[in-house]
Amino acid sequence: MRQLWAPWRIEYIREAGEPGCVFCRLLAENRDDANLIVVRRARTFALLNRYPYNSGHLMVAPLAHKGDLAALDDAETLELMRLLAEMQALLMRVMQPQGFNLGVNLGRVAGAGVLEHIHLHLVPRWNGDTNFMPVLDDVRVIPQALSELHALLVKALRESAATTA
Repeated sequence: MRQLWAPWRIEYIREAGEPGCVFCRLLAENRDDANLIVVRRARTFALLNRYPYNSGHLMVAPLAHKGDLAALDDAETLELMRLLAEMQALLMRVMQPQGFNLGVNLGRVAGAGVLEHIHLHLVPRWNGDTNFMPVLDDVRVIPQALSELHALLVKALRESAATTA
């Protein structure tokens, strides 16, 4: 019997059993580097997905604990979309992807892992990045450490802020 070891998955399994909202918990901890939070804005924030579909997989969400797009006010909706566009530009600058997938999973049957806190997925894509692993074995190969990518994104964001200041 062949086995595929993924010891990092145990974190995901344990987190799923923890009470409360994972996003609210990460925000309250104020450990942005450890929690892979790339940036906080007045109403929104962006973080790397700890269990990504592909390298650079970011999530953008409101700071407020709201579970549906319709629950967001106009200011939150506008800032959410602006931060999404900013993160797309940041990923383009740092990682040079050839495309992006953008997704929102509303409801468990739609694939939502966190039901109570709306979030948008931004996934960079490259020609040929889907190899036999996800097709045959439902396995993803992520070629870069999350902490390394987080540092690159935060550095690029600070550099762009310094040049516009």
